[in-house]
Amino acid sequence: MKYAEILHRCFRCGYCKFTLDYENFNCPPYRKYRFDTFAPGGRMWLIRAWLNGEIENSERFQEILYSCATCGNCVEHCAFTFRENLVDIFIAAREEMVNGGRIPPPVRDYFKAISIHGNPYNLPAAQRSSWAADLPVQPYDGQEYLFYVGCVGSYDERGRKIAQAVSRNLIRAGVSFGILGEREPCDGNEVRVLGESGLFEYLAETNIALFRQLGVRKIITLDPHAFNAFRKEYPAFGGDFEVLHYSQVFSRLIESGNLKPGNFAARVTFHDACYLGRHGGEYEAPRNILRAIPGVELVEMRQNRANTLCCGGGGGNFFTDILGGEGDSPSRIRVRQALETGAEILVVSCPQCAKMLEDAIKAEGLDGRLTVADAGELLDASLRAH
Repeated sequence: MKYAEILHRCFRCGYCKFTLDYENFNCPPYRKYRFDTFAPGGRMWLIRAWLNGEIENSERFQEILYSCATCGNCVEHCAFTFRENLVDIFIAAREEMVNGGRIPPPVRDYFKAISIHGNPYNLPAAQRSSWAADLPVQPYDGQEYLFYVGCVGSYDERGRKIAQAVSRNLIRAGVSFGILGEREPCDGNEVRVLGESGLFEYLAETNIALFRQLGVRKIITLDPHAFNAFRKEYPAFGGDFEVLHYSQVFSRLIESGNLKPGNFAARVTFHDACYLGRHGGEYEAPRNILRAIPGVELVEMRQNRANTLCCGGGGGNFFTDILGGEGDSPSRIRVRQALETGAEILVVSCPQCAKMLEDAIKAEGLDGRLTVADAGELLDASLRAH
């Protein structure tokens, strides 16, 4: 297994589990289960034992390995030089498990859906562009930007609403963009982090070939997960494109005066998406959007930016639900943290976060006290009122 030679270097000091101030636990599976086996250090030792033949591949081991949300909190706090490899180590272990043919059924079903239907929802490709049926959105044909919507934005009801709001904002600003519609393949980010490297390579090469054929140079992504795959993983396969998350585009358009938000009175707090923040290094663009809307009061949760608590949807958990949604799940803890700020709206910048946190609000019985809105939706609402 790749990185096997550094597994023994973990001392299990435990820093990887904490918040920046060491006042609480910030590793999603550890915070939920409170067993060291679910912490990064414990997981490292288990992987080593597995590779050495000291333990077998069991349902319990699979649950531990696949509960990791790949949020990157451990990377922020590890005291050793191999810190940058921690998430990759867990992904490599999943690859070993996939190659061995014994993986959790929800993971198997996810790979099967992507392989057969090109999306995790088992829906036809013809439905990929139905979210845009009532919008003047054109197929990509040489426009300046490709707007890559992704599987969640194309098929999930919550994601589709966000895709529509983002598109309306792009249209208002006069941005030249087009979509792929039914030609759009899955970006493969979750395929990769769940351990199917061969399927990810196929998806990456398929996307790159299509983008080159169409002359795509610049890409705007709806989902931070696609943003991550295109920027960090595709270059290894020859895919070098200018990739922006929609929040970065809107931040620039507001700064240049091409988007002028109207008044929208609300007290809001912002949840950092792990694949935009920790993995992508972008913390300010969504906040710039919120600060630019007259009437919006932004109050931060104590855990924000690199110290954020993951919603629990990363690492493929959005689709497999291996981490689960019980009372100590990260999404439910997170909405309780949002409520403590006195905010009425919990703002996100990721369709997966939007769905995870909305479900958590319902589970917590907080309907009517807290709502979830994507930054693109809030901007759209302010522009409609303008």
